[in-house]
Amino acid sequence: MAPYHPSFIGPLDTIAVDVFNVPDLSRELRVDASGRISMPLVGEMDVRGRTSTEVAEMIETELDRYVRDPQVTVNVRNSVSQVVTVDGSVNEPGLYPVTNQTTLLRAVASAKGLTEFGKSEDVVILRTVNDRRVAGLYNLDAVRRGVYEDPPIYANDTVIVGDSKERRMFRDLIAIAPLLSAPLIVALQ
Repeated sequence: MAPYHPSFIGPLDTIAVDVFNVPDLSRELRVDASGRISMPLVGEMDVRGRTSTEVAEMIETELDRYVRDPQVTVNVRNSVSQVVTVDGSVNEPGLYPVTNQTTLLRAVASAKGLTEFGKSEDVVILRTVNDRRVAGLYNLDAVRRGVYEDPPIYANDTVIVGDSKERRMFRDLIAIAPLLSAPLIVALQ
């Protein structure tokens, strides 16, 4: 699967802007629903889909008119848009936050692992790369054994764990087996 940069800023994220030696301009900002921030001397700017480094450079360019050699650092404090969807045969399907260290095993562990019927050899990662939807099929047991690396998970990925119909059928058979193996007692009169 083709990787892409995992730290894009999105709507409703909270970012910290630090302007070196200018504490009055350093602040936490919340990105609005349309992906914009507003800052003194800088004005309004669209930061959606940009990295922290790109936003810092944009702010430095705007501040260059007012501050001599501005040095800006931008960090994401709280990310609403940086999530992975974990679905399928996991104990707690849902949306989970993504960090730069999120991997497939960590994403599945966040969802409290596989259910009784989760199929560890049938785990799919869906990702959009260059406006195209791509999918990768993974085997969690092979990753755990070190056969191949634990793949990174990026914001907006979807992880789907398959369901083992065979195991489900086996459980159902075991449940009715005592009924089938019980001796048949017929009262004759």
